[in-house]
Amino acid sequence: MKKIFLFIVLLFFGNFVYSQTEKSESKTIANNFEKNYNKSDYEAIFLLFSSEMKKALPADKTIKFLTGLKSQAGNIINREFVKYENGTYASYKTTFERAVFALNISIDKNSKINGLFVKPFKESSLPQLERNITNLKLPFNGEWFVVWGGDTKELNYHVESDAQKNAFDFIIKDQNGKSYKTDGKTNDDYYAFGKELIAPCDGEVVLVVDGIKDNKPGELNPIYIPGNTVIIKTENNEYLFFAHFKQNSIKVKQGQKIKQGELLGLCGNSGNSSEPHSHFHIQNVENMNNATGVKSYFEEIYVNGELKKDYSPIKNEMVKSK
Repeated sequence: MKKIFLFIVLLFFGNFVYSQTEKSESKTIANNFEKNYNKSDYEAIFLLFSSEMKKALPADKTIKFLTGLKSQAGNIINREFVKYENGTYASYKTTFERAVFALNISIDKNSKINGLFVKPFKESSLPQLERNITNLKLPFNGEWFVVWGGDTKELNYHVESDAQKNAFDFIIKDQNGKSYKTDGKTNDDYYAFGKELIAPCDGEVVLVVDGIKDNKPGELNPIYIPGNTVIIKTENNEYLFFAHFKQNSIKVKQGQKIKQGELLGLCGNSGNSSEPHSHFHIQNVENMNNATGVKSYFEEIYVNGELKKDYSPIKNEMVKSK
């Protein structure tokens, strides 16, 4: 049987949903989609699209895709709301006559479909975590700049990775907005290179990878993407993932119990890194290949000079611990 997938470039305009309870707008649109799909009224489904979606998937392509889906999978006989993915997709376990798919529908502020994604449905037996329970401080001292952070692709390119979808990349910038002192051709020229990275909370070190060479600025290491790595497991079974440490700078050992603020190692430029920076994210299991990212909130931090509590930083913010 031919695999059925539909990938659409999503167009987001401020309609971000973070609750795991199905919203009435999503329910109405999903009901209309199912009703029209089962009637083979694909033109009616096309009319549910936003103007941007209609351009991305014209009527002829919409009809061709849905016709192919119907011929192979049949009608929808049951649909169950599961969760919101990446803060915007309403994801449904959808049982067709001959297959089970995840039907993901995104809607804009005008309740028009601005994203549609169909893929094989996978039951998950892994622990599900929406956010951290453990109180965290930032994994560094001083003020750093958020290069990537947030829930959308515009704010955070990591969102396309299941494990890293809530990740942060941090650098240090000067008053002129530069992350380096002179020409940026060497790692030592970058303000972040060699800076201490610390444990955001108490926990146990469950993985250490060290010894990977730092890249020259502008180059990448595709062999081991995280570079020199530390993973910390909290008492709440959250896995804190730190990447791109400086070669041979990690100070902790696997199995070691650590306290909040304890030195982990030094900021580097190893792995899939084009300049010295700190990568941090939380995931639900240790293995990055099976993990799902967990949104990270910090207990008390200054954001652009303003104290915020229980806050998750976003791109282009300056942050430091209280």
